[in-house]
Amino acid sequence: MHALLVIDVQNDFCPGGALAVAGGDEIVQPINALMADFDAVILTQDWHPAGHSSFASSHEGKAPFAMTEMPYGPQVLWPDHCIQGSPGAAFHTALETDRADLILRKGYNPAIDSYSAFFENDQTTPTGLEGYLRTRGIDRLTLVGLATDFCVNFSAVDAARLGFAVTVRQDLCRAIDMDGSLAAAQQGMQAAGVALR
Repeated sequence: MHALLVIDVQNDFCPGGALAVAGGDEIVQPINALMADFDAVILTQDWHPAGHSSFASSHEGKAPFAMTEMPYGPQVLWPDHCIQGSPGAAFHTALETDRADLILRKGYNPAIDSYSAFFENDQTTPTGLEGYLRTRGIDRLTLVGLATDFCVNFSAVDAARLGFAVTVRQDLCRAIDMDGSLAAAQQGMQAAGVALR
């Protein structure tokens, strides 16, 4: 079975949002049009408590997009975004959320960020998505969404590492592309066996 995994198509990642990805809203209607082609549709939703440890505002003297060291490794410090229950954390209004079999929330642990749909950023704490997919008999995944070089990238690499056949539709993703992060993500995904289309 083949699932469409729609990563973080939320207001804060679209133009006008707190962590806007250029053109993030352009992919919404084409993603909707694709949903009927899959056995399952799964949406992920970045879901941070206020004061999350990955927010620059939680680190005195640190600016957004600065790097810091966390117990689990290097961490980009982000502007406050996708705060639980806020308009910014809501899915883009045009996204057909009713088509989703599952909505997976991530990033809700205040002490650790979670880019991947499969693991928190310590790369060992699971979200439970792998078990859901396996019990449903899903072995192929196509990923779309935001942002190519962070949450899509980490999710795709983890999925491939877990043995799923993974395709990323680059035309239905948009990237932050910070200091060459998009090229690095593309190389990393290909090295992990992810098909880039």
